Amino acid sequence: MVVIQPEEENKEAALQNLPKPRPTASHIKNHHQRPHHNKSSTNTLRTIFSNNILKTKPKLIQGGVEQGNEAKLEGNRLFGNGQYEEALLQYELALQVAPQDVPSSVELRSICHFNRGVCFLKLGKYEDTIKECSKASELNPSYMKALVRRGEAHEKLEHFEEAIADMKKILEFDPSNDQAQKTIRRLEPLAAQKREKMKEEMIGKLKEIGNSLLGRFGMNIDNFKAVQDPNTGSYSISFQR
Repeated sequence: MVVIQPEEENKEAALQNLPKPRPTASHIKNHHQRPHHNKSSTNTLRTIFSNNILKTKPKLIQGGVEQGNEAKLEGNRLFGNGQYEEALLQYELALQVAPQDVPSSVELRSICHFNRGVCFLKLGKYEDTIKECSKASELNPSYMKALVRRGEAHEKLEHFEEAIADMKKILEFDPSNDQAQKTIRRLEPLAAQKREKMKEEMIGKLKEIGNSLLGRFGMNIDNFKAVQDPNTGSYSISFQR
């Protein structure tokens, strides 16, 4: 009897038919693990980046100051031609490009604010003049020109007390300033008149309020008279029909 033996399977096929082993926890951990960064390389890159910033920053500041000066000079040219609106734009441009809180640009920014204040003064925008000159004085407290122009704007708005205060501030820096002294002497009577006018207006309003209340009882403020005692200087109120 002839026995037929099955053909021998191909070894590669046999290996492919074998069940694949499941990955272990260690295999999974190693598969997802990211390579460590070299700390020394990272620190080196940070140092290089910081050094580049330190080298670049002064150049940027200087460039901003130079651009600001160019815009200011152009504003001065336009102002000299009577082009106040156009000059305002140039001074604003200078303020935008000039770096803030940097000593080298403080004077430039103060001048530009002052120049804008003078432009507004020429245009009759006195409130804006006051704002710009105040900013100039904040940057440079001894900027007397800014105080002069702000005082002029206050006077135009009949802010006599404020204008006098600006002139007195000038005298603190320059006690012999003749113009400031003359302005104070000229404005003090105007300030007194305004105070008196404001007092009368206030009394008038109070009378209106009092009469509206007393009118319900058939009376008004004129029914009450204040009589001063010559001996004590005190007042007594008497009612008269």
